[in-house]
Amino acid sequence: MSTQTPRLEIRNITRQFNGRAVVDDVSLSVMPGQVTCLLGPSGCGKSTTLRMIAGVDMQDAGEIYVDGKLVCDTVFRIPPERRSIGMMFQDFALFPHLTVAQNVAFGLKGRAGDHTARVAELLEQVDMDGFADHYPHHLSGGEQQRVALARALAPRPAILLMDEPFSGLDNRLRDEIRDHTLSVLKSAGTAVVLVTHEPEEAMRMADEIALMRNGRVVQSGAPYNIYNAPKDRQAAAFFSDINVISGEVQGLTVDTPFGQFLTPAQPDGTRVEIVIRPQHLKIELDRNGTGPSPTPENGVAARAQVVRARFMGAESLVEFRMDADDTTLTATVPGVFLPRPETPMWLMIRRDRCFVFPQGLVTH
Repeated sequence: MSTQTPRLEIRNITRQFNGRAVVDDVSLSVMPGQVTCLLGPSGCGKSTTLRMIAGVDMQDAGEIYVDGKLVCDTVFRIPPERRSIGMMFQDFALFPHLTVAQNVAFGLKGRAGDHTARVAELLEQVDMDGFADHYPHHLSGGEQQRVALARALAPRPAILLMDEPFSGLDNRLRDEIRDHTLSVLKSAGTAVVLVTHEPEEAMRMADEIALMRNGRVVQSGAPYNIYNAPKDRQAAAFFSDINVISGEVQGLTVDTPFGQFLTPAQPDGTRVEIVIRPQHLKIELDRNGTGPSPTPENGVAARAQVVRARFMGAESLVEFRMDADDTTLTATVPGVFLPRPETPMWLMIRRDRCFVFPQGLVTH
């Protein structure tokens, strides 16, 4: 196990407004070079957490450490400018009256010496070395974002806080800018805390995701783990569309149109929800009313009728109505697959891709 000291550690921080905990007992650690994403819906406490780390807001409880040294508790507080923490916002906040080079140099304000070489180094690093004398209004959104990144990295901060930094970019450029930004941050060895409400952005950027809800971190881990082992239905649904099949436990199993599912540790009479993502529904053609044989991997096939099918570009989205109970399930299929409405088909679901939760389970 690594004994390396976290670059950033927050312990049990809480922030209340009007008696309501906007951030509630949040703990987090970020290692040097690691990108940690605070992910969650608007109002879940992501940006407030970021503001407390930056020092522009003060917690009501808890402690914040940088490289093992206390920077803030409820009594002691190092000012924001002395925390070795940089910030990037979604509006970039470039100074319109300063050139690109002057904007980047502003990040070095108060530091002695000639900053020309450092500015040139940063502009080259973000592929903006031909724009030193340009003004922000001459730049595209992506170019402004790169200048803002260079300015934030200029003083070599130990930690960089990023609040929805890519939300104002054109969709066509967003992935390119994200990837380039990630490359620059990794090469700098900066610890990063990124706030976003977009699961795709978190999956693309983060080494670790902290999923927030109602002011608390409900689940944290590597993107692969948090996607494939969600704590509850809401966590699964935050990362993708889901299908939900409901049933009641009897004898440690629940009966469904797709056969029985094991429900260990759930007492008889418990209502449960079986959650499966659309890409894990398997579709088979109907052969004169006969479907495929059951298998351990896919369980029992259930007959359904096509309601509608839509082509989405990389995949097709097909909605089905189940013969057994008239419930609706949605499947995604790579490429073009557009069966006509009312076409009978058989559906099977990957047992190893299902999640079973007690109905109404919400992780706190």
